[in-house]
Amino acid sequence: MSDPSVYSGAKAGTAVPHLRRVLTLWDLIFYGIVLIMPIAPVPMFGVAQVLSQGHFVTTILIAMLAMMLTAVSYGRMATLYPTAGSAYTYVGRGLNPHLGFLTGWAMFLDYLIQPLLNGIYGALTIQRFFPFVPYAALAAAFVGTMTLLNLRGIRATARANIVLLSIMCTVIGVFIVLAVRYLFRLEGWHGVFSIRPFYDPKTFNPRTIWTATSFAALTYIGFDGVTTLAEDVENPKRNVLLATVLVCLFTGIVGGLEVYLGQRVWPDFRSFLNAETAFMDVTRRVGGLLLFQALGIVLILASVGAGLTGQVGAARLLFGMGRDNVPPEAFRLP
Repeated sequence: MSDPSVYSGAKAGTAVPHLRRVLTLWDLIFYGIVLIMPIAPVPMFGVAQVLSQGHFVTTILIAMLAMMLTAVSYGRMATLYPTAGSAYTYVGRGLNPHLGFLTGWAMFLDYLIQPLLNGIYGALTIQRFFPFVPYAALAAAFVGTMTLLNLRGIRATARANIVLLSIMCTVIGVFIVLAVRYLFRLEGWHGVFSIRPFYDPKTFNPRTIWTATSFAALTYIGFDGVTTLAEDVENPKRNVLLATVLVCLFTGIVGGLEVYLGQRVWPDFRSFLNAETAFMDVTRRVGGLLLFQALGIVLILASVGAGLTGQVGAARLLFGMGRDNVPPEAFRLP
């Protein structure tokens, strides 16, 4: 393997451009959590419950074990190549530059589409609250806000992530408290603590569980974005590995708790009014209209956060590829 400090696009004797290491371990963890979203299982709750026959929490935990192994692999590669680029850098320098080229552009398409999708979803969600505002104006404002925050620098992005994460975690915390209170009033501690979400002998089917686990793995999509900031973080050989693993662990535990309580509040997956928005009905059941609306706001903030961090990932990927002279000559700045 080549020395990670040597870039194929750098000329001998010339200074190699690099990024400032200003992010702490916690900044990196916050970035990863916002990128994945602490409410990642919420949009897929109803569909996943149907696919798993009422065992979504089990599939999330199984998927977490698999994703943790992947997270450790990414973290180990970041200790070898603590530079911007993530899988593009790892594949290009560890295997073959041509394979790295393909990996880099595939990743870029992913990071390019994510902010666009978040902008569309966020604008449509806001329009549900303010239907008189034109969709085009909302979409432009949504994407413009994300871009402006990123243009202010990585520290501004890190601060925005902390604010967004604080608001999202507050609403999640309120849901957890209200759900526990609802279950306790309904059935006492027996309602709060149950093995049924993990194993229900009436509907448990190993084949169904394994099939649904592949769907539950979508909960963790985006954790690898942490490694794109390997050149922005202090002590990357330690912090990138820790942050990647901790982000997966946090997502599995918190997401699993959200789903567990959702399953206990609405145990019959066959009676969902609408599987695609089933968790919204769960929040209305435990917290009324106020919590229902609060979750809608959280979904908007989650779209901002995911789009914001997606833009950062795309920028860091392009930086690494540009430093290696990967983009065609026609696309490079003079």
